Amino acid sequence: MLRIRGTVGDWPVDLSIDMDEGDWAQLGAQLQAIKPAEAVAPAARPASQDDAPWQLARELLRKAGQLSGPDLLEQLEGLTGSASAGKRLLVRLRHSAEVKVVSGGDTPLYRWDGPEA
Repeated sequence: MLRIRGTVGDWPVDLSIDMDEGDWAQLGAQLQAIKPAEAVAPAARPASQDDAPWQLARELLRKAGQLSGPDLLEQLEGLTGSASAGKRLLVRLRHSAEVKVVSGGDTPLYRWDGPEA
């Protein structure tokens, strides 16, 4: 049995599907035929208006080398002109492979860990 629970919009969903061994084998064969995500070439991502602030945020941290979370957030807010946009960039930097976040006592330190220009 396969059970799927969640919501579709505001509607709760609780779906149970009975599957025998043949159904599971057929599903497994179909999954084997699907290429792994890393083997599939990523689609070209269209340029968006978010790319410019992201590139500026990366460059800001790269040039600084290391900034405390509050200092970086303040600079990102100044860069974007918006507290919410600055916070989104801060979260994006936190999860970037080019940035290392280390404990700096009371505040986190954002350290550039990517390639130099």
